[in-house]
Amino acid sequence: MLDPKSELEFFNEENMEEISQLASLEMSGDAAARRKSAAVVPGKSGYPDCVYVMAANIFQGIRIEKPPDKAIIKYGNEPLPSCYQSEDESFQRLSYELAFSALKYQDILETMLIDSYIFPSTTIPDHLGSLIIVMLYDFQDRKFQSRVLSDNEESISEVQEVESLLNSFKTKLAAALARCRIKHDALSIYHILPETVRKQEQRASTLPLYAWINTGKISLEEVYSNLKKKGYNKVKSVLHLEDKAFAVDQHCYDVVIFPAHLKKDLVNIDLFKDYKLIFQDKSRSLAVHSVKALLNMDDDILMVNMGSWYTVAHMSILTNNNTSKIFVCGIQSQDKDPEMKKLFTKMGCQNIEILQETFVSLESKDHRLQNVKVILLLPRCSALGVSNPVEFILNENEDTSLLQDLSQGGPSKSKLEILAQQQYEQLTHAMKFAKAQAIVYCTCSVYAEENENVVMKALESQTQGIKIQPYRLSPPVLPLCSLKDIRLSMDKFFRVEPSDVTNGCFISILTRERDPSETVSVKDVLARAAAKGLLDGVEVGKTGKREKKRKKSKTLLPKAPVNETNDIQVKINEFLNRESKASTNRGEVLTAKTSLPSKTVSQMGASSHVRKTNKQATSPLATTLTKNTRPEERHITLRRTRPEGKTIPLKSVEIVLPPVIFPFSSAQGARSQTPTNHLYYRLGGSKAGYLTSALKKGEKPKETTTSLLRHPRPWL
Repeated sequence: MLDPKSELEFFNEENMEEISQLASLEMSGDAAARRKSAAVVPGKSGYPDCVYVMAANIFQGIRIEKPPDKAIIKYGNEPLPSCYQSEDESFQRLSYELAFSALKYQDILETMLIDSYIFPSTTIPDHLGSLIIVMLYDFQDRKFQSRVLSDNEESISEVQEVESLLNSFKTKLAAALARCRIKHDALSIYHILPETVRKQEQRASTLPLYAWINTGKISLEEVYSNLKKKGYNKVKSVLHLEDKAFAVDQHCYDVVIFPAHLKKDLVNIDLFKDYKLIFQDKSRSLAVHSVKALLNMDDDILMVNMGSWYTVAHMSILTNNNTSKIFVCGIQSQDKDPEMKKLFTKMGCQNIEILQETFVSLESKDHRLQNVKVILLLPRCSALGVSNPVEFILNENEDTSLLQDLSQGGPSKSKLEILAQQQYEQLTHAMKFAKAQAIVYCTCSVYAEENENVVMKALESQTQGIKIQPYRLSPPVLPLCSLKDIRLSMDKFFRVEPSDVTNGCFISILTRERDPSETVSVKDVLARAAAKGLLDGVEVGKTGKREKKRKKSKTLLPKAPVNETNDIQVKINEFLNRESKASTNRGEVLTAKTSLPSKTVSQMGASSHVRKTNKQATSPLATTLTKNTRPEERHITLRRTRPEGKTIPLKSVEIVLPPVIFPFSSAQGARSQTPTNHLYYRLGGSKAGYLTSALKKGEKPKETTTSLLRHPRPWL
């Protein structure tokens, strides 16, 4: 049993009453920090025994250890036995909040225990040290009032023992707290905290709730209608959230926002029970939407350091309409596989594959990852941009040791360097995957050492290879950001500063430079546009079928078969032979009539052969050949219409020169030299070659004939 000291040595009864009144003035500072909150905080009456035990075990793992020579309070190494209610989510949340609060005030609480002579005057087992700290924080937060116990609550002996000790030292503890506040000239112990921690608490008191819509189970309009039926009013933006209202996020179309005080009401509605709405920090939704905007229809995704299964589920829901596969690495505990698969089944996720290996142990040549085109990297960071660390750790399954740094206002310089080195190693390892075309790097840190510096250092360390194109910075994606956001991010980084309405976030998008020799198909362009949501209502999936059908039809077209070409060539030769025989007979008659020299006839026949060859291309037979052959084959076929090494006799054409007036002295002499009948030539139609027509005296030639005569060389 504990042996408390029962007498006051330095204060009489009157002084102690005054000190108790001083200690009751908002000692924790929580009310001052939460004045902006719309929620009404009821009077505190303490926690169940099970919460104290859970909080003590959490504090045991995250407490700040002091050098052995300065450590007066011993904490031991054995955790307290947990109770059956430890798996309840509400109990876990309360326990983490209590442990984190005790961690922030660890130095002050230890000072109170020493100053009140609880230590070392009493004999307290070492394994109860953590339980005393968490119960003392709650005791002073209740202004040293007794705890109200419910009738059906199961009591724990260790909790009852520590509670009796603290009640017996109530006056001394109040006096010790008052002296501590006077020493730091602080109205409450809240003002003793570092400024970064105080600002974090203020933001946490007003931070709204973010939830993404599971579009695989319900549409956006159905969610809005369901919420309106339950009395939730839709407002324009997060700045207008009051009472029972919700708003749609400006960056992610499937994310809705609620006031913080509605958490207890929302968790009990069917939308959240049926996994149609899922609470999650906005930074994770920004990350998965950034990946979605970079995907083509059949690209796989590799997700690294996925603490929350909800992040994986959100990525799966966004890619349900295509054939992408999601690989998740870093989850080494196989005991969680059945639980994960059960959750994914309830949420309607089907394209997820869990890899047991760590990311740095995966090789770029792994056959499972050859179709991975985008890598989502969420490295472990300081998370100083998170306003409510407890919610973040519980939702993202982050390491509880993160609370230790956040309770002190941030990590030490040495620890920040270690985190930055780990982030750099993971990012450079992601760049080694030759098939990947983009990397999305996302943190919740506000330090440049973990954000810009890591990205720029990784880009500078790239080896310029011949086969692999290097990575470069890409601006924020348009479907995710407005033009204003892009103009503000001149350095191509996307940032969300921590504020009263959102946690901090940093996103960097790295894409490979396109290979100049690489050709981009129409399918890839349409698929990327569809992935970005630019082709609403267009079924891009059928593009591949149409292309295949078009290619198939092209292959069915005749490629000038040998037999068919020979048949056509034989017909052409027969036609030319018939025409040559007829033209020979006509040429002999015309030659006898005109008595032209044979040399002149042969020369003119050669020139007419050129014209005739060109005319034959317009014949029906040649037209049929032209339609059924490709351009290069047409040219070859037309050149071969005349057999090589064989002279084809052509018909003779009667040509009469136009009248010429010689310079005679008398007009009669001139008229005697002029022929009475004039013959003119003109180009014939498609059936006959050249036609002659005799004009009677005084008959005017036709317009076409006259125009042809004006041309100096009509055969050209």
